Amino acid sequence: QVQLEESGGGLVQAGDSLRLSCAASGPAFDKYNVAWFRQAPGTERKFVAGSRWSGGFMEYGDSVKSRFTISRDNAKNAVYLTMNGLDRGDTAVYYCAAEARNTYGIPKSPWEYPYWGPGTQVTVSS
Repeated sequence: QVQLEESGGGLVQAGDSLRLSCAASGPAFDKYNVAWFRQAPGTERKFVAGSRWSGGFMEYGDSVKSRFTISRDNAKNAVYLTMNGLDRGDTAVYYCAAEARNTYGIPKSPWEYPYWGPGTQVTVSS
């Protein structure tokens, strides 16, 4: 099974950019679809962005389209989330997740992902 660990979170100003990284360990990472989710206090965990195992197909949540970009480097067992134009609504704990069961599309429900990192906090101040 794959193990995940996020990094790159922190405190930034509104309008700033930030790049999150997710390091994976374990066999056959290049066979996993991966996604970023986020969760603010008192809210449900929400889909932010996802990438098919090949990196050839990505999807984004409506609130981050045109601002966030997901990418992956299977040779480095890593997934990235580049976030531009951050605002206070982006404040949350960001999680990296992986699954290998779906053969079509990118699941947007957190229940579809059996593997999770511990999360990294992103705080955007005005």
